[in-house]
Order: sequence, then structure tokens, then C-alpha cells
Amino acid sequence: MDLERLIANALAMQRIPAPTFEEDQRAELLHNSFRAAGLRVVEMDAAGNVYAQVGRAKSPPVVVSAHMDSVFPAGQNTPALRHDQRLHGPGIGDNAIALATLLELAIDLPGARLPCPVWLVGNVAEEGLGNLLGMQHVLERFGDQVRGYLVLEGMALGHVYHRGLPVHRLRLSAFAEGGHAWIHAGRPSAIHSLLALGPQLLAVNWPDTAQASLNIGRIVGGTSVNTIADHASFEIDVRAVDEAVLASMIGQIEGALNQASMEQGIELRLESIGHRPAGSLPPGHPLLQAAQAAATDAGLEPLRLETGSTDASLPLSLGLPAICVGITRGGGAHSQAEFIEIEPIAAGYQALRGLIRRAATMSAGDELTRGLAAD
Repeated sequence: MDLERLIANALAMQRIPAPTFEEDQRAELLHNSFRAAGLRVVEMDAAGNVYAQVGRAKSPPVVVSAHMDSVFPAGQNTPALRHDQRLHGPGIGDNAIALATLLELAIDLPGARLPCPVWLVGNVAEEGLGNLLGMQHVLERFGDQVRGYLVLEGMALGHVYHRGLPVHRLRLSAFAEGGHAWIHAGRPSAIHSLLALGPQLLAVNWPDTAQASLNIGRIVGGTSVNTIADHASFEIDVRAVDEAVLASMIGQIEGALNQASMEQGIELRLESIGHRPAGSLPPGHPLLQAAQAAATDAGLEPLRLETGSTDASLPLSLGLPAICVGITRGGGAHSQAEFIEIEPIAAGYQALRGLIRRAATMSAGDELTRGLAAD
């Protein structure tokens, strides 16, 4: 591993805006960089995912993936900067450093003489309303004929995500006649109606012992400051470790809408706009054991087993061997204050190399890799 090269590639990736569904420029850079590294099999699929094969053995591969998209629109993608032992910038940890790691693997792995191929994949549509579209296409390509899916998230070093957190996304929309703010003063407003409903949505509760959250992540609507809004919507993210708790929370939202006393002339609609599934590997699974052993060999503390919503959730929901691991530590995820630490990268990369080597010796179709979606 060349640390300075990896850092330079991370900064180059981060500088390219890549909001969900607009990953084309990053995909082009990744594709060209795989080619420049000397890999002969470099492809793209209909979704926009980029694939590069290391090794030619005709046997089930290890798939190593990192999502290319970011939560930040182009206007908010401030270029990252290096300050002492940190890189600062939106999206540098989620997920530019992981994409740079794929490029480093493209250079290092060909000389590793692994017993199976390794596919390096930059996938689209992990963030926001991407609903894991890119990973769906990856699964359509490889299915269960793999030794393991290794998902990279830049800032997760020290953690291994082996359980998929179920998530549901909803859009609550309000519609009204609209009109001029003065001439038609008094008409019902779609925005006013949603603002009145907001406190009821935020009052949704769950058991004190449950791990759950509800977030109104986007508010859109209206036409101008002097127009009574004829349309508006909330985009709501609801998640819980326990699927029964998640279902209860969604039921409470639906109940609040059914009981809402709306002004005449207001129409409400609630629709599902996204879902991220649950699933898990048991703590004793060989892939988790491999991750723990690789972390120990790299001088890291024992990994913490975690639940989270990542690209690994999709293969886990199908009973396939998948985990999500990190490259370094950082903070401020999904904010302009996002940063990563440089010093841990070397150990994180070493642990990943060790994990790939161990995963390459696992048997595809092992009975432990199947039927584990329920937990």
C-alpha cells in the first residue's frame, strides 16, 4: 500500500460531486483508474456499477464493494482538505476513502496469488432514495455463487456490521387549491397543513428498550413566498432494530393521519418510497471469524459487532454471507464537518487485505452461509 497515493485518490474522488443517481463522473474515474492499474477485465452494467476482476480462476469469487454516491448535491460538495493527520470534507469518509481503497487493491491484489478471483465493485445508489439499487444489480450478477460480499464504508474501522437494520421511507404529501397570498388569504395551504401535522408525527413512540428512530429528512413544496402552497411533502425515515417496533411506528404514523382534522380543501397522501431490509450472520460465522482474525493480525482491538443499514443489508436479507467493514476512523458523517483520520488507514488496509485472503479460502455454498436472513 502506498498511503500517499491512497490519500491522493481519495481527495480526487471526493472532489467529484456524486449525489445519488448522478455517479457517472466518479464511475468514469474509477473505470479509467482500474484500467490504468493494469486490470484487463473492467466493465460497467446498466445501473452504472463499475466492476474490475483480479485473478482469472474460474471459481466463486470474493466481491469487495464500495458505494460511489454521496448525500451531498453538487453545490454542497466542498473540496476536501488535508490538515495535519486528518482529511476534512463532505463525503471524504462516506465514501471517497473506500473508493480509493478499491483502487489500491487493484494495484496490490494481482501479486497476492489468491486461490479465487476478487471482484472490485464501485456501486451506485446506496444513499438516500437509491434503495440499494446498485447492490441489487451486483446480486443479480453474482447471486449465491460467492465466497463472501465485503462492503466497505470509510469510517467504520473497529466495527463489523453483520446485521442489516430494517428501514422504511415514506412520503407524506398535502395538496390544496393554492392561490395568491393576499387576494386569496384564508385559503388552506399545503405547507401550513403539514407544519400542523409535524408535531403529531414526531410524537410517534416506541418502547424505551427499543433501538429506533424517526427523522423528517426533507421538506419540499410551494411555488413562491407570496403564493399559498398548493403542494408540499415530508420525506420520512423510520428505522428500528426490531421489525415489529418498526411496523408499530409506521402504524402510528398512519393512525395520526387518519385522525388528523384537516381543513376542507386539503388532501393528504402517504406513500412508501423506499425500503432497506433486515438480515444477519450469526456471531460464529466463518466470515466474522475471518474479520476478527484479520483485525487482530493488523494490531487492532477486537471488532465490535454492529447493526446498521449498509449495502450488506441486501445480501444478508437473502441469507448470503456479507459484512460491512471500515478503513479508518472519522466523524461528522453526512455533514460539512465530515473528517477522517489518516494514521489508522494503514492498519485498516492491512486488516482488509487479511480479510480478503481469509475469505478467499472459504467455500461458497457452505451451509453456514445460507438461511440466515431471519434473526
